[in-house]
Amino acid sequence: MNEKISIIYDQIRWEEKKIYQEAKDRKIDIQLIDAKEINFKTDTSKEELKEIYGVVLQRCLSFYRGLHITAFLEAKGITVINKFDTINTCGNKLLTTLKLIENNLPVPKTSITFTTKSSLNALEELGYPVINKPLIGSWGRMVTILKDKQTANAIFEMKEIMNNPINNIHYNQEMIKCSGEDIRCIVIDNKLITAISRKPVKGEWRANVAKGATVSKYEITSELDKLVTSASKAVGGGILGVDIMNSGNGLVINEINGTVEFKGASTISDTDIGKIIIDYITSK
Repeated sequence: MNEKISIIYDQIRWEEKKIYQEAKDRKIDIQLIDAKEINFKTDTSKEELKEIYGVVLQRCLSFYRGLHITAFLEAKGITVINKFDTINTCGNKLLTTLKLIENNLPVPKTSITFTTKSSLNALEELGYPVINKPLIGSWGRMVTILKDKQTANAIFEMKEIMNNPINNIHYNQEMIKCSGEDIRCIVIDNKLITAISRKPVKGEWRANVAKGATVSKYEITSELDKLVTSASKAVGGGILGVDIMNSGNGLVINEINGTVEFKGASTISDTDIGKIIIDYITSK
């Protein structure tokens, strides 16, 4: 391979270091580019951009920054992983849910409402407790258990005061009774690479590694493999983290992460995730 790889980031994490080192060990031409320093010019040619960037691995922590960088580069004919459509879908929980139900894949019961009044009515139908999530966000931030009408009303009023239009689109889901545990699946090129169980620490109900969740290996069954690869295809494929919960009546898809962190999975997995990511990028 004589083409370079560019990792575009806005914060260097363990994952970016791992991918970068894997490429360097193979003597692949790779560079790290800080998104905060980028200055795109609309009159720059595809050939110039190709020489500067090669194939791009988009790893921005900021959803909107990464989305618009990807949009510009794709419009100029540059290969970006993940693609704009995939990042846009996975970065918005409603768009993800819609793609999944279009493909007849199981998701928790979900309501979408646009005012406090309609939201309170919807929650009566869903039945408390209910999980309220921001459409845009990660690491479990602003994800709230609404235990009753009073709590729900307070949360919705607070969001109205914040006066951010996207916060006034209320995404509410039934609370799956699964002891807080979920299954994080790393999927690359529509192939399930590894799966781990994440369990929240005492006093916490969200199973995010960023919130201190403990991780352990999870056996990949044919049911899990089929579900996860179908979810990946539904949102456009690439390098993804698919989060699954066991509802007691079968597996359901909770969320899909388009800029997946895999440090937790790497600590216990027999699979070298960084190596497979570089394999995938070089295939492009």
